[in-house]
Amino acid sequence: MAKISPVGAKYIVHTVINAEGVVEKPDVVGAIFGQTEGLLGNDLELRELQRSGRIGRIEVNLETRNGRTNGGIIIPSNLDKAETAVIAAALETIQRIGPCNSKVKVEKIEDVRISKRNFVIERAKELLRELTSSVLEYGPDRLAAGPAIDESEEIILVEGRADVLNLLKHGIKNALAVNGTSIPNSLRNLSSQKVLIAFVDGDRGGDLIVKGLIDAGIELDYVIKAPDGKEVEEITKKEIHKALRSRVTIEQVKMDFAQTFENTNHHYERSHVPRPEITQERATENVQAPTEDKRFVKRPEPVKPVQTDETRKFKSLLDDLVGTRGAFILDEKLDILGKVPTSELGGTIRNLKNAYAVVFDGYIDRNLVLSAERSNLKYLVAMDSRVRPGDTRIKILTGKSF
Repeated sequence: MAKISPVGAKYIVHTVINAEGVVEKPDVVGAIFGQTEGLLGNDLELRELQRSGRIGRIEVNLETRNGRTNGGIIIPSNLDKAETAVIAAALETIQRIGPCNSKVKVEKIEDVRISKRNFVIERAKELLRELTSSVLEYGPDRLAAGPAIDESEEIILVEGRADVLNLLKHGIKNALAVNGTSIPNSLRNLSSQKVLIAFVDGDRGGDLIVKGLIDAGIELDYVIKAPDGKEVEEITKKEIHKALRSRVTIEQVKMDFAQTFENTNHHYERSHVPRPEITQERATENVQAPTEDKRFVKRPEPVKPVQTDETRKFKSLLDDLVGTRGAFILDEKLDILGKVPTSELGGTIRNLKNAYAVVFDGYIDRNLVLSAERSNLKYLVAMDSRVRPGDTRIKILTGKSF
């Protein structure tokens, strides 16, 4: 008898009992077997089912207060759903337990396999989070790195371990710490293998790190700066995503550095020009009011396009994809038809028939544009583009477009 336990059962019947007097466990068990006997026929006779191991040991938990007994009954079952439900319904026919009028109510029938499956899924998620949220060590210099450093096509170079942790906390797992301005040898082999993006603090120290990487021969592709006066380790998720969309090419950064150096030298030369000796005659000369130097004309700020529901949707999807190396395929209603990794995007676009737009975490190149034109796509939306919008009939939007 009672060959199965709640641990080995497929279903568990949870029942509540309320007795109008004082009863004990043997009274409850006796009422269950006695008042259901012959009710359901020989195939569902509780004694026979328990003897064959299809019904497990009946557990009774009781509590007596103020002359009344309340409690619960747990019955494990290896029957199928329908048979278990019939057994559960039969329990509610019990009207007396021992000498007392009683009421029996089935609370629920628990599917143990679903409970176990849910436990497995939640535990797997927890283990995966632990696996992907740990900071690893990269190379002989043992640099702090995110767990996706090997499989990612792009590597985000940051200053220290705290920066890696902050990016990791917000779901960006391809960061690598350079440990200050002294460039480790571990970085030199990455230049030819990965797209390198320097993500530095929004101060002079950040500029020094970028200069140090350039001077050390590290072939950077893009540079990202944190908001002015802030460090990468302290900025929020929204600020991180905004900074990632505003990345600039290394060529532009080098031009900015060269311009800054030129302006500094020009200022130095002008400040060291010997002043002419001021004579009485020069002092009495009429001095004309300074006129506006027409060589220096203030350029108007670039005007961003008016935001529409369509572009707002693109921006929202692009924000969701930051750091994922994934791509969304959209239809004309901007519903997501599917999601693919960017490594498979070229082949996917070539096979598209009814797609309207593609939004992805990466940059737009000429091959991707040609594939999009052959598939009659309307939009390509990405973090950056190496193709000018005027060179194709495809509408190109990047993070700077929003």
